This record gives sequence, C-alpha cells and structure tokens, in this order.
Amino acid sequence: IRYHNVTILCHTRTILSVNRRYPGPPLVAREGDRVIVKVINHVANNVSIHWHGIRQLTTGWSDGPSYVTQCPIQTNQSYIYNFTITGQRGTLLWHAHISWLRATIHGPIIILPKLNQSYPFQKPHKEVTIILGEWFNEDPEAIISQALKTGGGPNVSDAYTINGLPGLLYNCSSK
Repeated sequence: IRYHNVTILCHTRTILSVNRRYPGPPLVAREGDRVIVKVINHVANNVSIHWHGIRQLTTGWSDGPSYVTQCPIQTNQSYIYNFTITGQRGTLLWHAHISWLRATIHGPIIILPKLNQSYPFQKPHKEVTIILGEWFNEDPEAIISQALKTGGGPNVSDAYTINGLPGLLYNCSSK
C-alpha cells in the first residue's frame, strides 16, 4: 500500500492504493485454492484488508477487520493473509477495513469454478468486472474528521464511479 497521485474531475489528489492502481488489482482464484497475499504498508496510516464475503471457516485471523480479528498493519510493517476459498464462486470485494481508507483501497475478488467443473449456469459469452464507487475531491479522512467535529453527517461524494472513473456526465471525467 502506497501513496500516489491521481487526477479525477480535473482535481489531482494523493490517494492510498494497492500497486498504484485505483481501483486495486483483481484477486483471481479458483474454488478450493489456497490464497496467500502479503500486504506491505508503506503509508502513515494503519491499515488492514478485509476479504468481503470470503468464508473464513478456520482462518478468522485472515478476515481483516482491524481491532476485531487482527491488529492493523502499522507503517513499514507487513502481514500475510492466508486462507482457502471453500464452497464459493462468483465476484466479491476486498477493501481496506479501517476508517475511510476503503474509498481508494478496494478491488474485486473473482472466484472461478474448480478446473474441469462448470459454472452453475450457462457459461457467459464475456465477463466484465464492474466496481461501483464514490470519488471525493477532498481526502475522505478529513471529511469524516470534520463530520465528527460538527456532529453532522459527512459531505456527499463529488461523483459516483464505475471502475474508478466518473463517466461522461462530469467535466474532465477521463483526465
């Protein structure tokens, strides 16, 4: 996890991301696969990764909620997540699980059937991963901090995104 600059809605902002990608890279596995992911934290924030929807039957310490199943990964430290995909197929989500870091630290989990096994439905002609999100021109951590100080709700996002882009309804959507 590192800092890098992105420009969306004609606004350049430093974000936290995985492998300098927003949204983050897909995790692709097959049902029954053992998944091992080493997360190295190169930023000032504590962080953890939650594998949303993954059944953590005997690996609760790899589930990711900070202060619940694990301590967060501190600056310049690492953690190895180790779990097996059991009885699941489909598309799920991984995301940061501390504060509002999930605003930019997230990506898809794609679970394919075991080799030589078919989908429980007709094989699709084409598969396209779609990640819905929100974009904030300001740092989401600052937005939530301000909301906590005032007692009000956080400001709404500046744009909704599909695969990290706000779409053609917004000026500068592709810049």
